[in-house]
Amino acid sequence: MSRPRKVAIIGAGPAGVLAALRLQQFNHISPVIYEIRAEPTTLGGAIGIPSNGLRLLHRLGLWDALRARGAETSTLSVHALKGQVIGEMDMTSWSREKTGFGYLRIRRVDLMEVLHEAARKATIPIHFGKHLTGITEDNQGIAVTFADGTSDNADFLLGCDGIHSMVRKLYVDPGLTPEYSGISNIYSLVPTDQLPSAAASISSLNATLTTDGLLAVSPCRPNGEMVYWFFSRELAMPTSGDTRDGWEERGKEQVETIKSTVLDLIKTSEGEWGQIMKETIRKTETLRFYPVYRLPPNGQWSRGRCLIIGDAAHAMQPHASQGVSMALEDIFMFSNLLEAHPGPLDEVFRIYEQKRRPRVNEMYLLAERNGGIRKKTTPWRLRFNELATSGALGIYNFFGMGKLGLGQKPLAYDVEEDKN
Repeated sequence: MSRPRKVAIIGAGPAGVLAALRLQQFNHISPVIYEIRAEPTTLGGAIGIPSNGLRLLHRLGLWDALRARGAETSTLSVHALKGQVIGEMDMTSWSREKTGFGYLRIRRVDLMEVLHEAARKATIPIHFGKHLTGITEDNQGIAVTFADGTSDNADFLLGCDGIHSMVRKLYVDPGLTPEYSGISNIYSLVPTDQLPSAAASISSLNATLTTDGLLAVSPCRPNGEMVYWFFSRELAMPTSGDTRDGWEERGKEQVETIKSTVLDLIKTSEGEWGQIMKETIRKTETLRFYPVYRLPPNGQWSRGRCLIIGDAAHAMQPHASQGVSMALEDIFMFSNLLEAHPGPLDEVFRIYEQKRRPRVNEMYLLAERNGGIRKKTTPWRLRFNELATSGALGIYNFFGMGKLGLGQKPLAYDVEEDKN
């Protein structure tokens, strides 16, 4: 089989644009991206990218531009409901030493502006308003058709179109459907010039445990001019079932009531941090709600000349901040295997899945475990959790256990150490 020269990519989110940049730079393959939205989206809150993803972004030449738009927030500060800090830890001390990178929190819109500008400079075409309707292939290549009557041909196809992937639904694994995790998030972005002056100096991810979920606040811009906050909680599926109308109604209810709900939960919070939290909630003007879905593990990832990557293949809960990083690892692994194995694509896909599934499953389970602290609990259980967290973090820091890499080894993983 001759080396592939052209790839069609469905999805102009992070996975799609990053895949195009890598395949063009490293494999000298010409990418064309197709996006269902009519224009680049401005939706989304702030994304966390740990060491394993940041190292790969640096290799793509994107780190400096992203660092200039985001906030490095490697420290976790855990607060009791009363407001006081009960423990702190550097989440990336060991992995930073191994990789040279910590943890970046960046608005999704800033991330996408950097990626689309990189694609523009690389003259990678992105076609918007393209609703995928069909995929066919033969021995010569693969063809995609769109609702507007246009079509395209390529040597292979990448589905980078997220958890609700049309590539997966139409072609790769039509029977696999997303499932609700039981956790939902409310989030917002708030300029710090509307908050107490101390808010502009927040430099870490600040988490507060409550009886009804996890409240977290983090900077997401380099000079502290904006904070991202979210409230992540256990929430039952709508009584009408897993339907769009049901979730739209549930989301409307949550947006209307969540500010008063959270303010009631933190009403006993005192001191400077208590004031910052309360003012952040009060000054919030626009709230977004989204139920957290995931894909059941071990679905099919490829068919013929088509491969799905990132959330299209293995969407996991966001509680390990690995969405962008997992997509990057997928991209680099696949790119390297294309160079190392110039044979049939189905053999490259087979080796790719064999190598990627253990790592993806590891992070999938980690994200699921981290979701446990979002579940409802009693006041007594919350107090026990606060004491346990304080004790565990105290021991962790006193004995310098971060130097052993506990909890950080997955963040130092380098997908390029496994190239063949």
